[in-house]
Amino acid sequence: MTLTVFSILGQQVATLISAQQVPGYHEFRFDASGLASGVYFYRLTAEGYTSTRKLLLLR
Repeated sequence: MTLTVFSILGQQVATLISAQQVPGYHEFRFDASGLASGVYFYRLTAEGYTSTRKLLLLR
């Protein structure tokens, strides 16, 4: 499983997890203190599954 955050320009700004996980509920903290306010995207990729969603960061 990989959980990655991208800027609006498509630049990768963070990788929260990139490891094999057992099935179940998982929680990850994202420290965005070094990022500006704005729109970002996060992509979750797992075995046979990929989802990209929008993230709005407000300060």
